[in-house]
Amino acid sequence: MYLWLSLLALVGLVAVPATAAAPLTIRLIAVGSVPPVMMEFLQEGLRRELGADVRLGESLPMPASCPEGRKQYPAEPFLEALAAARPPGPELILGVTGVDLNYENLNFVFGLADFQMHCAVISLARLYPEYYGQPRDPRLFKERALKEAIHELGHLMGLHHCADPTCIMFFSNSIVGTDRKGPGFCQECRKLLREKKLRGDPGK
Repeated sequence: MYLWLSLLALVGLVAVPATAAAPLTIRLIAVGSVPPVMMEFLQEGLRRELGADVRLGESLPMPASCPEGRKQYPAEPFLEALAAARPPGPELILGVTGVDLNYENLNFVFGLADFQMHCAVISLARLYPEYYGQPRDPRLFKERALKEAIHELGHLMGLHHCADPTCIMFFSNSIVGTDRKGPGFCQECRKLLREKKLRGDPGK
Protein backbone atom coordinates (compact mmCIF):
# COMPACT_ATOMS: atom_id res chain seq x y z
CA MET A 1 0.00 0.00 0.00
CA TYR A 2 1.28 3.41 -0.86
CA LEU A 3 0.50 6.27 1.52
CA TRP A 4 1.79 9.53 0.18
CA LEU A 5 1.69 12.95 1.74
CA SER A 6 2.18 16.14 -0.07
CA LEU A 7 2.21 19.76 -0.50
CA LEU A 8 0.99 20.88 -3.55
CA ALA A 9 0.40 22.92 -8.79
CA LEU A 10 -0.71 25.14 -10.93
CA VAL A 11 -1.72 27.47 -13.46
CA GLY A 12 -0.61 26.54 -16.93
CA LEU A 13 0.04 22.88 -16.14
CA VAL A 14 0.77 20.88 -19.27
CA ALA A 15 -2.25 18.62 -19.62
CA VAL A 16 -1.87 14.87 -19.69
CA PRO A 17 -4.58 13.82 -22.15
CA ALA A 18 -6.68 10.82 -21.28
CA THR A 19 -6.82 8.05 -23.80
CA ALA A 20 -10.02 7.32 -25.68
CA ALA A 21 -10.01 3.74 -24.43
CA ALA A 22 -9.47 4.63 -20.78
CA PRO A 23 -10.42 8.23 -19.94
CA LEU A 24 -9.23 9.55 -16.60
CA THR A 25 -12.24 9.98 -14.34
CA ILE A 26 -12.01 11.88 -11.06
CA ARG A 27 -14.71 12.29 -8.43
CA LEU A 28 -14.39 15.23 -6.02
CA ILE A 29 -15.97 14.77 -2.61
CA ALA A 30 -16.17 17.33 0.18
CA VAL A 31 -15.56 15.86 3.64
CA GLY A 32 -17.08 18.12 6.25
CA SER A 33 -17.75 21.76 5.45
CA VAL A 34 -16.16 22.99 2.19
CA PRO A 35 -17.53 25.99 0.23
CA PRO A 36 -19.27 24.80 -2.98
CA VAL A 37 -17.45 27.51 -4.94
CA MET A 38 -14.14 25.87 -3.97
CA MET A 39 -15.30 22.46 -5.17
CA GLU A 40 -16.47 23.97 -8.45
CA PHE A 41 -13.13 25.75 -8.89
CA LEU A 42 -11.21 22.51 -8.37
CA GLN A 43 -13.55 20.67 -10.72
CA GLU A 44 -12.91 23.13 -13.53
CA GLY A 45 -9.19 23.41 -12.80
CA LEU A 46 -8.64 19.66 -12.87
CA ARG A 47 -10.65 19.34 -16.07
CA ARG A 48 -8.48 21.97 -17.68
CA GLU A 49 -5.12 20.85 -16.37
CA LEU A 50 -5.47 17.06 -16.54
CA GLY A 51 -7.89 16.70 -19.43
CA ALA A 52 -10.02 14.54 -17.11
CA ASP A 53 -13.70 13.88 -16.63
CA VAL A 54 -14.18 15.46 -13.19
CA ARG A 55 -17.43 14.92 -11.33
CA LEU A 56 -18.71 16.29 -8.03
CA GLY A 57 -19.84 13.56 -5.65
CA GLU A 58 -22.11 13.70 -2.63
CA SER A 59 -20.50 15.33 0.40
CA LEU A 60 -19.49 13.16 3.34
CA PRO A 61 -19.70 14.01 7.03
CA MET A 62 -16.57 14.05 9.13
CA PRO A 63 -15.42 10.49 9.92
CA ALA A 64 -17.04 9.09 13.06
CA SER A 65 -13.64 8.85 14.75
CA CYS A 66 -12.97 12.54 14.03
CA PRO A 67 -15.61 14.60 15.87
CA GLU A 68 -15.59 18.24 14.90
CA GLY A 69 -14.04 20.71 17.28
CA ARG A 70 -10.47 19.46 17.37
CA LYS A 71 -7.57 21.53 16.08
CA GLN A 72 -6.14 18.66 14.02
CA TYR A 73 -7.19 15.22 12.78
CA PRO A 74 -5.43 12.04 11.59
CA ALA A 75 -5.66 11.74 7.82
CA GLU A 76 -6.18 7.97 7.60
CA PRO A 77 -9.88 7.93 8.66
CA PHE A 78 -10.62 10.41 5.87
CA LEU A 79 -9.14 8.01 3.31
CA GLU A 80 -11.08 5.12 4.82
CA ALA A 81 -14.35 7.06 4.61
CA LEU A 82 -13.67 8.00 0.99
CA ALA A 83 -12.81 4.40 0.10
CA ALA A 84 -16.03 3.15 1.71
CA ALA A 85 -18.05 5.63 -0.37
CA ARG A 86 -16.18 4.89 -3.60
CA PRO A 87 -18.47 3.50 -6.33
CA PRO A 88 -17.38 0.48 -8.39
CA GLY A 89 -15.22 1.33 -11.37
CA PRO A 90 -11.90 2.97 -12.21
CA GLU A 91 -12.60 6.42 -10.77
CA LEU A 92 -9.98 8.24 -8.76
CA ILE A 93 -11.46 9.77 -5.61
CA LEU A 94 -10.20 13.08 -4.25
CA GLY A 95 -11.57 14.26 -0.94
CA VAL A 96 -11.36 17.91 0.08
CA THR A 97 -11.61 18.96 3.72
CA GLY A 98 -11.26 22.24 5.54
CA VAL A 99 -9.76 20.78 8.71
CA ASP A 100 -6.07 20.44 9.50
CA LEU A 101 -4.58 16.94 9.02
CA ASN A 102 -1.59 15.04 10.35
CA TYR A 103 -0.10 11.62 9.63
CA GLU A 104 1.98 9.32 11.84
CA ASN A 105 4.98 11.29 13.20
CA LEU A 106 4.47 14.33 10.95
CA ASN A 107 3.18 17.54 12.48
CA PHE A 108 0.85 18.09 9.54
CA VAL A 109 0.17 17.06 5.98
CA PHE A 110 -1.35 19.06 3.14
CA GLY A 111 -2.63 15.83 1.65
CA LEU A 112 -2.38 12.06 1.64
CA ALA A 113 -3.02 9.43 -1.03
CA ASP A 114 -3.55 5.68 -1.04
CA PHE A 115 -2.70 4.24 -4.45
CA GLN A 116 -4.33 0.86 -3.87
CA MET A 117 -7.65 2.37 -2.78
CA HIS A 118 -7.47 5.01 -5.56
CA CYS A 119 -8.35 7.62 -2.94
CA ALA A 120 -6.66 10.80 -1.74
CA VAL A 121 -7.54 13.73 0.48
CA ILE A 122 -6.29 17.30 0.64
CA SER A 123 -6.62 19.80 3.45
CA LEU A 124 -7.32 23.47 2.80
CA ALA A 125 -6.49 24.56 6.35
CA ARG A 126 -2.86 25.59 5.81
CA LEU A 127 -3.27 26.92 2.27
CA TYR A 128 -4.78 30.26 3.27
CA PRO A 129 -2.23 33.10 3.28
CA GLU A 130 -3.86 34.30 6.51
CA TYR A 131 -2.65 31.13 8.23
CA TYR A 132 0.89 32.51 7.89
CA GLY A 133 -0.01 36.03 8.93
CA GLN A 134 -0.18 37.26 5.34
CA PRO A 135 -2.94 39.36 3.70
CA ARG A 136 -5.95 37.54 2.31
CA ASP A 137 -5.33 36.45 -1.30
CA PRO A 138 -8.08 34.30 -2.85
CA ARG A 139 -6.11 33.79 -6.07
CA LEU A 140 -3.06 32.43 -4.23
CA PHE A 141 -5.24 30.24 -2.02
CA LYS A 142 -6.96 28.68 -5.03
CA GLU A 143 -3.67 28.17 -6.85
CA ARG A 144 -2.27 26.33 -3.83
CA ALA A 145 -5.37 24.15 -3.58
CA LEU A 146 -5.17 23.18 -7.25
CA LYS A 147 -1.49 22.36 -6.87
CA GLU A 148 -2.23 20.14 -3.90
CA ALA A 149 -5.03 18.38 -5.74
CA ILE A 150 -2.86 17.66 -8.78
CA HIS A 151 0.05 16.47 -6.62
CA GLU A 152 -2.12 13.91 -4.82
CA LEU A 153 -3.79 12.78 -8.04
CA GLY A 154 -0.31 12.34 -9.49
CA HIS A 155 0.33 9.79 -6.74
CA LEU A 156 -2.94 8.02 -7.58
CA MET A 157 -1.80 7.89 -11.20
CA GLY A 158 1.33 6.06 -10.07
CA LEU A 159 3.92 8.81 -9.66
CA HIS A 160 6.34 9.00 -6.74
CA HIS A 161 7.92 12.16 -5.41
CA CYS A 162 10.20 13.89 -7.90
CA ALA A 163 13.70 15.26 -7.28
CA ASP A 164 13.03 18.35 -9.42
CA PRO A 165 12.01 21.16 -7.01
CA THR A 166 10.01 22.88 -9.74
CA CYS A 167 7.94 19.76 -10.56
CA ILE A 168 4.52 19.41 -8.99
CA MET A 169 5.51 15.96 -7.69
CA PHE A 170 8.40 17.32 -5.60
CA PHE A 171 7.83 16.81 -1.88
CA SER A 172 7.97 20.15 -0.12
CA ASN A 173 7.60 20.45 3.63
CA SER A 174 6.54 24.09 3.73
CA ILE A 175 4.24 26.45 1.91
CA VAL A 176 7.34 28.12 0.44
CA GLY A 177 8.16 24.93 -1.43
CA THR A 178 4.58 24.70 -2.60
CA ASP A 179 4.60 28.20 -4.01
CA ARG A 180 7.87 27.50 -5.82
CA LYS A 181 6.45 24.51 -7.71
CA GLY A 182 5.16 24.68 -11.20
CA PRO A 183 4.08 25.26 -13.77
CA GLY A 184 3.36 21.51 -13.78
CA PHE A 185 4.77 18.03 -14.16
CA CYS A 186 8.40 17.96 -15.22
CA GLN A 187 9.34 16.31 -18.50
CA GLU A 188 10.31 13.04 -16.81
CA CYS A 189 7.05 12.79 -14.87
CA ARG A 190 5.03 13.52 -18.00
CA LYS A 191 6.96 10.76 -19.74
CA LEU A 192 6.19 8.32 -16.93
CA LEU A 193 2.49 9.17 -17.09
CA ARG A 194 2.42 8.56 -20.83
CA GLU A 195 4.16 5.21 -20.39
CA LYS A 196 1.72 4.16 -17.67
CA LYS A 197 -1.22 5.01 -19.91
CA LEU A 198 0.22 2.97 -22.75
CA ARG A 199 0.77 0.00 -20.42
CA GLY A 200 -2.68 0.36 -18.91
CA ASP A 201 -1.35 0.52 -15.35
CA PRO A 202 -3.91 0.87 -12.52
CA GLY A 203 -4.84 4.45 -11.90
CA LYS A 204 -3.62 5.35 -15.42
